[in-house]
Amino acid sequence: MFVPSILHHRSCRFSCNRFVPDTFGVLCWNVYKKNTKHLGFKPYLQKLTDEEAIDFLLLQEAHFRDDRHFTLPDFAFDAAANLEIRGEFYGVLSASRIESKTAQAYLSEGRESLIGPHKSLLLSSYAFEDGSTLLILNVHAINFRENQGYHRELERFLELMKDHKGAMIIAGDFNSWNKKRIEKLHEIREKLGLEAVPFAQKDKVKSFMGNHLDFIFYRGVELQKYSVYPEHGLSDHNPLVARFKKKP
Repeated sequence: MFVPSILHHRSCRFSCNRFVPDTFGVLCWNVYKKNTKHLGFKPYLQKLTDEEAIDFLLLQEAHFRDDRHFTLPDFAFDAAANLEIRGEFYGVLSASRIESKTAQAYLSEGRESLIGPHKSLLLSSYAFEDGSTLLILNVHAINFRENQGYHRELERFLELMKDHKGAMIIAGDFNSWNKKRIEKLHEIREKLGLEAVPFAQKDKVKSFMGNHLDFIFYRGVELQKYSVYPEHGLSDHNPLVARFKKKP
């Protein structure tokens, strides 16, 4: 249960686009395991994806299986499981209109408690038409551990991403609910040369004690617009949306 029998999951039942468009949309959302279990989820996500012209859906606490296509028919996915219950898998899922070049699933080194599950990470890469690469890390960071354990997990993000020279996005639920976690998160962000999409408190990003838990960080692309979508009744987190343009 707490160590999934299959870590990396993948499904692509149609011909994906080969290249990331020069302007693309990203949606990041902890879906609270509702993506296949709530009748309102698919129409809500379809409407939001169409309205915002989303190319990448970065989901945390998603439900998936290799033999089941993604919720939206024109998206392929890669996913990293951290939990398996009766053959059903849960974890982070990166769905896209573009075929991934590579995708690697990881489990956190620490567990949520002495007997709890690990958290999962998914590192995937996508090609721009000019031959450069967009690297995306989909994160659901460890929660119920001491700050030192949390800091070690964030240092791992740095190790995974530091050798990439081009565009990158790190997004997800970082469980950054206290000052020391926030400080460490921004230390890693600065070392990677990333900027944060500047969501404000009024934007209704999922927070605890005034600290945002969900973030989209980026590098090598220009931020064009961003928004948060509350009042959907589908999860205790709200979808974060950002639109980027590739730098010349």
